[in-house]
Amino acid sequence: MRNLKCALSAIAMLVGSAASASAHVGWSSGFALVNGLAHPFAGADHVAAALAVGLWAAMVGGRARLAWPAVFVALMCLGAVTGAAGHGLPGAELLILASVIGLGAAVALGVTPSLAVGSAVCAVFALAHGFAHGSEIAAGASIAGYVAGLSVATALLHGLGLALGRALRGWLGMRFAGVAIGATGVGLAVA
Repeated sequence: MRNLKCALSAIAMLVGSAASASAHVGWSSGFALVNGLAHPFAGADHVAAALAVGLWAAMVGGRARLAWPAVFVALMCLGAVTGAAGHGLPGAELLILASVIGLGAAVALGVTPSLAVGSAVCAVFALAHGFAHGSEIAAGASIAGYVAGLSVATALLHGLGLALGRALRGWLGMRFAGVAIGATGVGLAVA
């Protein structure tokens, strides 16, 4: 029970300290790498989705523990480059909200898809997150540095989700964590 309380407190603190989903505005100062490292932590939507990917992968186990976070980071990078290039992605913000609600629900309900299906889900959601982040890069900033920072920060959040998943171990703890993340998405949707 102590592990559950600690894990849920960590999720609440991380998600609660991040700005709302509407925080996707341009970052104009500093170095591209530093901005890329900081940007994922500025939105509760990205924090919650990245934690959920790690939790979900920990719950499913096996190759998903490495594959789903890796797919998310890789496709997020592609989305970021696309967004930075000025290309459009219709419905990106709706996909981002859907990712928080959907990934939270997957954890809460104990959904255990195949490796390929889970990878596809992570890929679609990651493209939207990456696009939103990439479209906010400061003019003239290094896209490579910015994307490297995004990748490291997101991988750290995935790792935290995996660690929380191991700490929660039991289905009840995972379900509570999934509900907390899904509720965050619903809260962002109505805000």
